[in-house]
Amino acid sequence: MSRKMVMDHPLIQHKIGYIRKTDTGTKDFRQTISEIAMLICYEATRNLPLAQVEIETPICKTVGKELKGKKMAIVPILRAGLGMVDGVLQLIPAAKIGHIGLYRDPETLEPVEYYCKLPADCAEREIFVVDPMLATGGSAVAAIRMLKDKGCKNIHFMCIIAAPEGVEKMEEAHPDVDLYIGALDEGLNGHGYIVPGLGDAGDRIFGTK
Repeated sequence: MSRKMVMDHPLIQHKIGYIRKTDTGTKDFRQTISEIAMLICYEATRNLPLAQVEIETPICKTVGKELKGKKMAIVPILRAGLGMVDGVLQLIPAAKIGHIGLYRDPETLEPVEYYCKLPADCAEREIFVVDPMLATGGSAVAAIRMLKDKGCKNIHFMCIIAAPEGVEKMEEAHPDVDLYIGALDEGLNGHGYIVPGLGDAGDRIFGTK
């Protein structure tokens, strides 16, 4: 079964409150999204396995610890997910980066793939899918399905704000994927936006609203 972790760290909650504000400008919004992503990543990597290795300090030999086994990959869902990548890279600078692009079909409202480029060895990696908003869950469910189709097994999903509807859809479709959520909001409005949310994350990150 997956883990669902909703962050309660005061720094995360403070920063989420800041990006919710209408008058937070593009530069500060983008910077704070990156900072929140780094803090969520810190929590999301808490359970990664460690291996003991012999090292030499300036004083003597000793046993240290390093991350065991699989390397990591960050996979943002385009385009808003790009806003979280730099923050995650601050903690995991050696991670490879994939990209998944989806758009919503206006007729069926279902997500349609338009771009997918992943590291060649993605099936061997610990994958962190990132997207600031988990609203209906359609894009996240589709992105993770694409990763599984390519052989990926160790998948985690990180978002900054989620609606209960999206969380439920993710847990039904991918019960093996851990969810790391900055804040769990009330729900969706008639247009599929998270309430209270923060508006369109992509527009606010890239200054296109």
